[in-house]
Amino acid sequence: MMVRALYSVVMWLLQPLVRAKLRRRARDEPAYGEHVAERFGVYADPAPAELSVAAPSPAQGDGFYVWVHAVSLGETRAAEVLVGQLRAALPGMRLLLTHGTATGRAQGGSLLRTGDVQVWQPWDTPGAVQRFLQRFRPRIGLLVETEVWPNMVAACARAQIPLCLVNARMNEKSLRQSLRLGWLARPAYQGLRAVWAQTDDDAQRLRQLGAPVVGITGNVKFDATPNAVQLAQGQGWRAALGRPVVVFASSREGEEAILLQVLKENRAAALVESTLLATKNIAFSVQWLIVPRHPQRFDAVDQLCQEQGFSVSRRSAWTGEPAAADIWLGDSLGEMALYFGLADVALLGGSFAPLGGQNLIEAAACGCPVVMGPHTFNFAQAAELAEQAGAAFTRDDMAQAVDAALSLVQSEADLAKAQAAARALGLAHRGAAQRTAQAVGQLLRS
Repeated sequence: MMVRALYSVVMWLLQPLVRAKLRRRARDEPAYGEHVAERFGVYADPAPAELSVAAPSPAQGDGFYVWVHAVSLGETRAAEVLVGQLRAALPGMRLLLTHGTATGRAQGGSLLRTGDVQVWQPWDTPGAVQRFLQRFRPRIGLLVETEVWPNMVAACARAQIPLCLVNARMNEKSLRQSLRLGWLARPAYQGLRAVWAQTDDDAQRLRQLGAPVVGITGNVKFDATPNAVQLAQGQGWRAALGRPVVVFASSREGEEAILLQVLKENRAAALVESTLLATKNIAFSVQWLIVPRHPQRFDAVDQLCQEQGFSVSRRSAWTGEPAAADIWLGDSLGEMALYFGLADVALLGGSFAPLGGQNLIEAAACGCPVVMGPHTFNFAQAAELAEQAGAAFTRDDMAQAVDAALSLVQSEADLAKAQAAARALGLAHRGAAQRTAQAVGQLLRS
């Protein structure tokens, strides 16, 4: 109790710094400057309609909030399919959706129906958390993947609101960090009502922190269906282009410079600037596409490409088909299905620097095989499954990864085999969202 009290003081003292950080972020992403008071448990809009005071039974169809916290874009995409299954399993539910990032909030808006509410995640001070819970009085809280905050856990326990971690993952690095802060992390994980983990390994790590793991449901991201319109448009553009496209998907800061250096040093192998390669008497060149993970970096990546001598065409400037340039820059949100449809092969962002990699499941669902760097610890199981299936390939560095991607697009048979394996991967691991929703319903009925 004393430890959490000290933590609460620190979190309270950090509030001015949080506000200053939001103002800085708002310069590049205006959404960070909107509804700031929500982050501190202050809400300008009228209170939502009063819901049942008593804990309602899902079978009764009474209105009640199911709170889903999806901190960022990846978690929100995971929440999309889960929310659909929750609505089927819990008739009468209203969605209370919270986020920590602007990209997550923008993506989450598409999940809302009449009666649903979307707000920022409250900063983890006792006051902000208490105001949030009193305002919305959720029947249950579902934290997607990783977000566990000590004061929120304690406040939900006092209010008898079951707080659960769903689609939970925990890598070795995060476990080590949590164990170092065990005096704070252990009570938080122990205070959860239930945890449903993605894999056996995730479950074992979470149990080391005292988390009440009650089931292993798999990864709900395998249940996501790519946007069919975007996918078809991307595939149509690729067919019209008549040459291979390699996308660097969800690239992180520092990684684009590594790729550009490889392309500069080996232009012939990289097929940049109309360099031609003859394979089976067919001459073609590769088109490179970079899609940065964070939108505030779009301009910086554009400038970096031009400084390195590459012409750039940005998605935001395309009025019809993509314009000719050495590098296409995917500077839009919510269009990954289009980019994966446009590409023959993807390089996996976050895996060429020690950042743990980004999620490759969406690429696989679009039939786009992936070449990964050595750092995939954030999505270790998905990376392992994809490699075993022949839908992904690991290389030690960017130069090797570029060579692997180029080799793949030069072989029609190898490329077709990898694309088929990618499409089959998602189909083989579906069902986690339904299993999770059913487990949540059982908990509420118990």
